[in-house]
Amino acid sequence: MLAEVRGPDPLAPGPPWKPSTAGQAIKQDPGIHQRQRVGKYQRQASRPRSCLLGMEIKSELVWDDWDLRREFTKTLVLKNIHSKLQKLYVRPPVSKFFTTLISKTIVISPGTSFSVPISFRPLQRCEYEDSIEFQSKDGSFQVCLRATIPCHALEFPDSVLLPHCAVQNSSYTTFLMKNLSKLHTCFQWDCTVPFQLIPEQGLLKAGQECLITVVFRPQEALVYQQQANCRFGEEGDKAESYFNVLLQGLAKYACVQLRKPGSKDEKEQGRPELHFGSVAVGQSLQKHFEIFNPSPVTALFSLSRLSSGVHLLGSEFSCDVTRGKVAPGESLRATVTYTPAVVDGVSVEYLSLKCPGTLNETLLKLIGNCVGPKVSVSSSVVDFGCVEEGGAVVQTVELVNSSHVEAIYQWDFDCSGNSVFSIQPASGTVRPHSRNTLKAVYRPTQPIAHHRRVACLILHRDPMFLDLIGTCHSELHQPVVLKPEHLVLYKLHWYRSQERPDTPTAMQQNPNAHLDQQGVLCPVEKQSDQSPDTAGVLSRDPMEEYYQSCLRCMDPVSSSSSVSSPHVSVEPSELLFNHKTSYFSFTSSISSQPVCITNHTRGKLGLVWTAAQDSPFTVSPSSCDLAPLKSTSFRVTYDPKQLNTLHGAQLECFAYYKDNYHREERLLCPPWCVTIRVTGHSFQPGKEHFIPCCSLKPPQVVFPALSVLSYRTVLLQNCGDLPLTFCLDHSSNLALAESVSVVPSCGFIQPGNHQILTLRTTPTEDGPKQGFSLHLQLNAANHTKELTVVSVVHKLCVSLEGDSSLYFQPTAVGSQTQRSHHIRNLSCLPLRFQWSIPEPDQELISVEPDAGELHPNESSVQVWSFSPLEEKTYTLKPTLTFWPIQTPGCNKSHITLKVLGMGSKGFIEAEKAVLDIGETLVGSYRSMQVPLVNNSPCPVSFSLSVQQILLDEELTYDPETEPNALQLDCDRGTIASHSTMLLRSTVRPHRRAQYLWTISYQMLNARGFVSSPLQAVCDVRAKGVYPTLQVIDVCSGGSVGRLSKVHLWKLFSLDSLNEHLLSNPCPAELTYRTPTRHSLSRCPSIFTKVMLDFNFSAAPLHSEPSTFVLMFHNLGSILVDWAFLFPEDQQIELEYWAETGEFSSTELYQMKVQDNHLFSVSPRSGTLLPGQQRAVSFTYSHLFAGTDRFPVVFKLSYGREILLNFGGVTVERDRPYLHFASKRHVFTSLTIGGCTPPKQVYKLYNRGAVPVRYEVDTAVLSQLQVDNFNHPVLCCLSPQGEVLPGATAMLEWIFSPLEAKMYHMDIPIHVQDGDSTLVRFEGCGFNSPTLGSTNPFNGSDTVASDPCVQRMPFPGQVVFLSEDSVSLGDIPVSSQCSRILFLTNVSHTDTVHYTWEQQSNRQVVQIHPEGGSLCPGESAPCILTFTSTHLPTVFQLDVICQVIQEAALNRYHNALQRWEEEKERQQDEFTITDKNLKESQTLLMDKEPVAAAVRKGPPLRKYKTLPPICASGSCETVGAICTKITRAERRGQRETAKAWRCPEPPQPALLHLGVTARSHGLLEYLAHFPDQSTEHYRCLQSVKAQQPDTTSLPAGLPSPTHGLERDIIMHVLTSLISGVLDDPAFTGSLTALESKPITYQLRKTSPSPCSSSPSSLPPPPCPASSHTAPPHQVLSSGAVAVQEEPHITVDSEGTAGCSRNRAQTQNTPHAEQAPADISVNVLLNTLQNLMMEAARGELVLTAHPRTVVLPPVSTRTRRTSKVVAGEEREDFEKQKGTSSIIDMRFQLYEDVTKRFVH
Repeated sequence: MLAEVRGPDPLAPGPPWKPSTAGQAIKQDPGIHQRQRVGKYQRQASRPRSCLLGMEIKSELVWDDWDLRREFTKTLVLKNIHSKLQKLYVRPPVSKFFTTLISKTIVISPGTSFSVPISFRPLQRCEYEDSIEFQSKDGSFQVCLRATIPCHALEFPDSVLLPHCAVQNSSYTTFLMKNLSKLHTCFQWDCTVPFQLIPEQGLLKAGQECLITVVFRPQEALVYQQQANCRFGEEGDKAESYFNVLLQGLAKYACVQLRKPGSKDEKEQGRPELHFGSVAVGQSLQKHFEIFNPSPVTALFSLSRLSSGVHLLGSEFSCDVTRGKVAPGESLRATVTYTPAVVDGVSVEYLSLKCPGTLNETLLKLIGNCVGPKVSVSSSVVDFGCVEEGGAVVQTVELVNSSHVEAIYQWDFDCSGNSVFSIQPASGTVRPHSRNTLKAVYRPTQPIAHHRRVACLILHRDPMFLDLIGTCHSELHQPVVLKPEHLVLYKLHWYRSQERPDTPTAMQQNPNAHLDQQGVLCPVEKQSDQSPDTAGVLSRDPMEEYYQSCLRCMDPVSSSSSVSSPHVSVEPSELLFNHKTSYFSFTSSISSQPVCITNHTRGKLGLVWTAAQDSPFTVSPSSCDLAPLKSTSFRVTYDPKQLNTLHGAQLECFAYYKDNYHREERLLCPPWCVTIRVTGHSFQPGKEHFIPCCSLKPPQVVFPALSVLSYRTVLLQNCGDLPLTFCLDHSSNLALAESVSVVPSCGFIQPGNHQILTLRTTPTEDGPKQGFSLHLQLNAANHTKELTVVSVVHKLCVSLEGDSSLYFQPTAVGSQTQRSHHIRNLSCLPLRFQWSIPEPDQELISVEPDAGELHPNESSVQVWSFSPLEEKTYTLKPTLTFWPIQTPGCNKSHITLKVLGMGSKGFIEAEKAVLDIGETLVGSYRSMQVPLVNNSPCPVSFSLSVQQILLDEELTYDPETEPNALQLDCDRGTIASHSTMLLRSTVRPHRRAQYLWTISYQMLNARGFVSSPLQAVCDVRAKGVYPTLQVIDVCSGGSVGRLSKVHLWKLFSLDSLNEHLLSNPCPAELTYRTPTRHSLSRCPSIFTKVMLDFNFSAAPLHSEPSTFVLMFHNLGSILVDWAFLFPEDQQIELEYWAETGEFSSTELYQMKVQDNHLFSVSPRSGTLLPGQQRAVSFTYSHLFAGTDRFPVVFKLSYGREILLNFGGVTVERDRPYLHFASKRHVFTSLTIGGCTPPKQVYKLYNRGAVPVRYEVDTAVLSQLQVDNFNHPVLCCLSPQGEVLPGATAMLEWIFSPLEAKMYHMDIPIHVQDGDSTLVRFEGCGFNSPTLGSTNPFNGSDTVASDPCVQRMPFPGQVVFLSEDSVSLGDIPVSSQCSRILFLTNVSHTDTVHYTWEQQSNRQVVQIHPEGGSLCPGESAPCILTFTSTHLPTVFQLDVICQVIQEAALNRYHNALQRWEEEKERQQDEFTITDKNLKESQTLLMDKEPVAAAVRKGPPLRKYKTLPPICASGSCETVGAICTKITRAERRGQRETAKAWRCPEPPQPALLHLGVTARSHGLLEYLAHFPDQSTEHYRCLQSVKAQQPDTTSLPAGLPSPTHGLERDIIMHVLTSLISGVLDDPAFTGSLTALESKPITYQLRKTSPSPCSSSPSSLPPPPCPASSHTAPPHQVLSSGAVAVQEEPHITVDSEGTAGCSRNRAQTQNTPHAEQAPADISVNVLLNTLQNLMMEAARGELVLTAHPRTVVLPPVSTRTRRTSKVVAGEEREDFEKQKGTSSIIDMRFQLYEDVTKRFVH
């Protein structure tokens, strides 16, 4: 197919594919190299012009369209864009193929152009190349001349992406292919399925474009990528060029769903169903459903009926959609119309929705039932009574339609005057749920009793009957009046008599008959056998009664007796006049036909015909008598008065017993009525009859496919303006037509009226399946109406799913498996079915439902259950029995179902034997899933149970009453074979404990009972926890900023708080698990018994608020919601009208505290995640003098609830006040019999504004000494003294117990001009422990287990201490210890300055340096040196470090400088005091004036009003009294407010360092701590005033230096020795030192002192011994003090001291060491340098020695510290003359390795 010939688009039109320019390419034939070059030149031909030496010219000329033996000329244009005249020399092309005729020199003026024609003459077909050169004075340039061979070139996209497509569907797209060459190019595509390109081949002219269509038809759901090859070039087989296009497509399976309109669910549960409900026969109902496409591809579908072959009339359902396509995410609306035709029938149909490429299909069930009218007559008998001859009586009858279907009715008798009875209207319709009132008229013509049973025909329903009775009297004849009870009595007699007497006389003469209670003769032997129930006697088939009354003309009452003959019969019952037949043709319009009436009774009858006036039909004779069992003939004459018309009538004749006139009324027999239906026409020969206009509904009648007598009704409607006659024509198919009886078979219908025809037949098996036709001849002419009748018997057919086989999966023995199975009714009859299972198999299988009904074409789901009893394979065969619903118990059919199943054993297990879910909050719940695995081949039904165990040994509980904390969502279930079930469960711990649950299972049988022992599945572990918080740090500020952390810890009872927070809450505390407003009172109820005091200490009035900051830490693994609840937070907010207005004193006080914010907490609530920390600030404002208390509830959600009593004291500024945090003090426990009891301290805090003098009452102490054998158990060393404002006094005590018991001493402490306080002092004495027993001093308060390290900054804190407390433990007296601390500036922007306060503790604690600055992020070491006193003491010191930010300090200095400049200016200037001039000079104040004493107010009076709660600016509060301020005072306050005060320095931030230690006497220390005696350096230097040095130094040494000179020497030596030790050459030269002489020795006359300035320390007094130590005593490991050579050691905390290393004899020469203090300082600085390097990251102390790489040394690589230390020790033993520096280096390596690395 050529490209020029464009065929139609093979697919539906769509938008063309537009290739992007970015992805286009021009590919050319690569086969010939010359063609590639030509193509290259062609692409470069369009290059822009370039500027060369002021000339604008093209860079090349290309000839691409040329031919042989011709000349082609192109012009090269040169334009002078320079401002000067250009003169160029031209060098023409070199080859003979390019020529030019211009001169060799050209001149071009500025702005002008010059054209150079160049001709090209090719001689052969190849590429040519040459150049033309132009030269000027500034240079030269060339223009390339090229001639290329034309080549084929196409433009196309690199890849084509097709739209997503459904499997077995198609999608397409297009792309543009363009011929870029000037040659005619042929192309041909080559690609494989599922892609197709159209057109596959073609021819493109130069520059022509072609639209290529790519069709994608996938057959599988895959990702397709395929190269499409296109060969192009010359025609024929010469096309050697090709290119590839990547075709990409994605195929997916389409999916469609059925759903109802408006349904939100995309998928219906179960099989979708469209139920139409009840629909009236002949009517239609429409319903809709949607076909939804949830897939991402367009779905093609087909909608068809499920094949069944059931309906003979065709389907009663119709759908407007049979096939189509749905876009992704869209839906298509389909409409189903239901038009039922059979009354009381249920129609079932299935629509099958299929999608190409999918295996499954979706079935939509359509179901609806047809309903007909329900009509009833208001009365079954109409009694007209007695009427005179010629008169008329009118009665009313109502037809009631109780259904929602319109009813069509017709009374079956002539109402045009041929009957004495008439009903108007005789036919019509009754609307749904309405009633029609009919008029019944009785117009008799003969003096006899009249009775006629008239049928009311209802379309699609059985007829109804109405008895019309009446009696006519004349002057001569007055028969007995016929009444309704006569009909009832006659009917009862008729059904009770076995041998029916034919006359009333015979009934009386019958010896076996007598009168019953109704007065009716009946046989005696049948009297007791008959039931008197009248309703049972009168129940007969209405349709059969109507048929017999019409066909046999017999008594309708006796019509149910088919064995007996009628009382009176007429023959024939229908007469046709002037109708053409094959045997008769008339010549006159007047005709008559005979009628025979037979008397079948034994009585004489009288016959009377009803004559109608102006009727064309007459009967002669009109009346006669008829003997018993005789017949008589009458002649019916048709004499029309009008020609060319139609006539019809129903003639009636009444027969009655002649002797009824002489019998009693109770024996009256009603008369019988026989009728003849007559039809005729008066059309003249050759005259055209009326053209009928009628309808027949329904046109097709289907009888039930059973061999039983059945009835159907049809409606013949006269739709024209002319009368209509009809007659059944049997001439077409006589045999089939006679099998169906039609009543009436002829008749006359007035215009607009209708006739209801009744059909009766018995279907047969040999009847035609498609039915046969009945023809109704209309208007006695050739006009006919055809009625199709289907009357055939069908065999019953039921289909079973799965080819009558049912397979069960393997089932556990004792359990049950269920499976659904479908059965379908394929016959056109409704069926009833019943399953029969053999008795031995009933324990194995069962079915639900086992019986039911199936409508035609309906499918039913049966649920089969299989319960095996043992491990084996079962084959069972239950039987299905079914029969038609119309014939119960008859025509039964059977079908067998084959059931296969296998019994096996099952078991389940868990994926994990132990499942640990971690910690869970007590009272909350946590959901989890336990995977249960069934690896057996059968499903397992199980029952689970849980056993609970608490693993905490200290808990006591009753397993029977302890609630189970693990609740399973389902304890019963079934797990399929080889599958996993996630068992959902909830853990709800009820207490803090370790829980262990064991989940076990038992298998269940088919009845749900346990069938196996208990088996464990898995264990579940969990831990119930409460939310916990801990206070890990505390700091203070404001008025309490200088209190130590130990004191703060005691003020807030933080140990007790932490203990309570870790304990379990009581049930009362969990009354409200979360903070809730629950109280109507301002003093809420307290649900906890735990109460703690938060003592905010005391401060003077109007001083800075006392601020405490606690650091809370969440130690648990769950988040904690905490809140501090004030009373107002727990009170329910009431409306204003609900407030009582009366407040108690407590409520008023709490309102005062809350309104003035005396106590505040920030933040009041929060949440802490696991491991998170949060600082909470507590503030107490000193606004009112007195003691303040405020209850606050600390609530942890779902946890503890603790009542915190906030308390604080605000002291008047002139009141002396000592604050006691606790009135109980416990001394450190001591051993009895000790000679040196330690000195202990009790602190007194002055929190007032004036100095306080105190005095301890020593009378109690004296009495205590007297009571203890004059032994001073407790002595106060400072019984009196003075405490400055805000300072702390140290009361020194010596507690010396005499007995091993607890001492309690209540000692008063008196305050001058103040209150006395009774403080209880407690102390414990215990026996002296034996050596090796537990150290009793480890329980001292001075020993801390872990140093307090701050891990999170407080708000505003910028400087950290590496340790907040230093515990030195137990040390000897007069010893010295050192610690290294680090100050770190954590700020990234601010520089800070720090200063240590050492005035109060300088004799014991020294910190170096005392001050300094820290840059952002910098750390600085601080050396703490602790020197114990000569007396045993318990030390509890608090060292404060002040930190000030440099920025705040700069702001202060700037403000102070401005203030001082203003002050100097005011001192040099003077002010002119003029009243007219405004004051412009600012008052300067050096300091803020001290508040004057509060003015005493007037005498107290009783006020009725309440005192003000809030403080105001115009009054001052003294206690609870408000005193007004005078006018002068207010003026002074205003002037003070305007004054320029001297700037105050910024308040420093305070860091507290706690230092604790306990010193012991020498003998006591050696006795109790023998292992630690060598680890301390005892400096024999008193902390008192130093004595002058009298000891001479060794010769040759300089005198010891002090002060600045000593510091310089120490630092110089430290730096020098550090450099020497780090020098590798020094390490290598150590081996050469052995041969050198000793350079420094001590003089042998005197021992070397241990200190540079020793002094005598007098021993402390000992009550038990008078032993004294020598003046120069040092610590020794032995019992006797011996003078030994000291050396340097390092203690456990990196401090240096003086101790013994080894003993040497005094007579042996030895190496002299350096002075002790210099050695200590050198080593101390060395260790400090190491610690600094480690802090900066330059030295890793914990690194493995092998990983440390050092610079190379001359001798060998440095080895591990222990090996080096050992070797150097050996060298030291060999070389006695080595200097003391070697010994220092050896000891340094050994101790650093021992103390720091390990």
